[in-house]
Amino acid sequence: MILAATAALAGVAIGLAAARARRVHNFAGESGHALSGAMVPANSAPAGVAPGSTADEQPKDGDDSEEIIRFASNPQPAPEFLMNDLDGKIVSTSEWKGKVVILDFWATWCPPCQAEIPMLIDLQNRYKDRLLVVGVSVDDSPVEDVKEFVKQAGINYPIVMADRHLVQAYGGVPALPTSFVINQDTKVVQKHVGLFPEAMYDQEVRALLNLPIEARVEKFEDRGQIFLRNASLATELPGVDFKGLTEAQKKLALRELNTQTCKCGCRLTLAQCRIVDSPCQVSKKLANAVVQKIRSGSGSPAAQAPAHSGGN
Repeated sequence: MILAATAALAGVAIGLAAARARRVHNFAGESGHALSGAMVPANSAPAGVAPGSTADEQPKDGDDSEEIIRFASNPQPAPEFLMNDLDGKIVSTSEWKGKVVILDFWATWCPPCQAEIPMLIDLQNRYKDRLLVVGVSVDDSPVEDVKEFVKQAGINYPIVMADRHLVQAYGGVPALPTSFVINQDTKVVQKHVGLFPEAMYDQEVRALLNLPIEARVEKFEDRGQIFLRNASLATELPGVDFKGLTEAQKKLALRELNTQTCKCGCRLTLAQCRIVDSPCQVSKKLANAVVQKIRSGSGSPAAQAPAHSGGN
């Protein structure tokens, strides 16, 4: 992956995401810094799709709703890896059992990433050996430059350098910072895209450590919000109108949307692109065309056809 972005591109991507944002809880944050060629994830979710967290979810004036934290009801095991940190020490998922882990993808050139560092340092100090923060640098600059940045910032948690396999294992990194929250059973219960206040992470850590919290915990089924491979579980997709379809037709439509590739260049299926980047007009148009074809009956023969490999 080419992990670099110009400030102009990032600003445009962040602005577009913020304009379409919908707040789902009152732990609000600032927009993530978009990677070049990547997408700032969508912030709204239709009925039936429980949202994860994106930092573009801004509070509205006068909004005094209850503080809520959300965890996946079907958490997946954290993808395993064994790497050396910047000091040569081993960082392994096999040693995470019994700890809460915040796996944070970041870069030295990303302003929101820089802003969150003091928060992560404080959380690591506060919870010590009960919490492990692991920073994953996606910098393409020399390792020595990253080490100097880490030293100057006073970072007190391990930093590893990302590689293609690690990024892919966690479903890609659409924007920075992106953090995965992992429970004591080494399962990923939440993903946050963007910069959030320390209070939110503090409540999540405390909840996962079975400590008293001042928030309500809600559960959501991961249907692609954390791991895109779970997009096949989604029964609704942002911006896709399934009205008028029979159950059989809807199943066929969802199967097609989880098979056909979006043509916007993201290399995702249409369903995945709708979940990750709901403002994408390409996937929206293509997805609704698939549904309309099935609704009109022109796609109905496929419903009776046996599944075969090698095509859509």
